[in-house]
Amino acid sequence: MKPIELIVLDVDGTMTNGHITYSTAGDEIKSFNVKDGLAIASWRKLGKHVAIITGRSSAVVERRAKELRIEHFYQGIERKKEKLDEIVEKLGISYDNVAAIGDDLNDLTMLKAAAIAFVPSDASRFVEPYADITLSAKGGEGAVREMIEFLIEREGLEERFLALWA
Repeated sequence: MKPIELIVLDVDGTMTNGHITYSTAGDEIKSFNVKDGLAIASWRKLGKHVAIITGRSSAVVERRAKELRIEHFYQGIERKKEKLDEIVEKLGISYDNVAAIGDDLNDLTMLKAAAIAFVPSDASRFVEPYADITLSAKGGEGAVREMIEFLIEREGLEERFLALWA
């Protein structure tokens, strides 16, 4: 079992509940789970890497990525696996060191490539068979947190994880 060095996150339906709201002024509104954010920050503090690869482009998502200091942030990506290939090469790791979370058809190629593939409990029924782990949480309701905590336990990082906040 190789250690996971990179987690790859889809946004709509994983980091959010998949809802997109537009105000009458044309502003896009999305909600992110603060528990997911704390887990992402903790993962980074453990010296691990985080990437967001999303098919849509959104100023709201860009803001969230900056807040979380996510170093590999890509929007408007139709071929997620190709972008992931670039990140893996840049980091000098293999797909054995990658975990990914996604919820829909456009996530399939990166889920298939990752050593461990996660889906939220409300993922597309067509995507779920490709997951190694179906999480109990829905997208935007702590699914990313659940994934990271699973990986922390799998890697035996509980003490280091807790020490970050002691």
